[in-house]
Amino acid sequence: MKSEEEDIELLARAIMTEAREEAERLQVEAREKAEAIRRRAQEQAQAERKAVLDQARQDADRLRSQSSATSLLKSRSAQLEKREKILNEVFDEARKQLKTVAKRPDYSTIAAMLAREALIQLKVTEAEVQADESTQKVLKLDELSRELNGKFSFGKKLEEGTGVVVSAADGKLYYDNSLETRLNRLQGALRSSVYKVLMGEKV
Repeated sequence: MKSEEEDIELLARAIMTEAREEAERLQVEAREKAEAIRRRAQEQAQAERKAVLDQARQDADRLRSQSSATSLLKSRSAQLEKREKILNEVFDEARKQLKTVAKRPDYSTIAAMLAREALIQLKVTEAEVQADESTQKVLKLDELSRELNGKFSFGKKLEEGTGVVVSAADGKLYYDNSLETRLNRLQGALRSSVYKVLMGEKV
């Protein structure tokens, strides 16, 4: 029969073995958990790194696109400014040349056309025609009065511009048909055609 001491020793050995096995099992579990945590952390870090890189690429693409669009816009604006400057110079030069129209041999026909157009626009039978000195010399209002069945007379001389300004009904009706005003009215419609001519394109 075993002594009490032997029983205690066997019991202690069994407890120690069990404790060692439990410790080893806990170590294995701890290592597995640590490995799983490390893998998850690595995967998360890779995912975050990919997200950061993707965002950086998108930001770079957007900046490149914005930079390209800005450059294109600046270039287009510069072209438009240059075009407007050229067109303004052309129309300014055309205005300077308008006074020479009165020296043309057919200016009496042009003056009659300017006055006739203004009178027809106003639809009146009585009117006062203001004209510059050159136009007054060649414009025959008596012929226009007969042609349009009206009574038209010269008013005071036109101080600025070449052509006629017609008023009726005590100044309530008014039509400026000077060459300068006609050019101003037509300028918007002519800009594109004039620019094409300047660039050597067909109109």
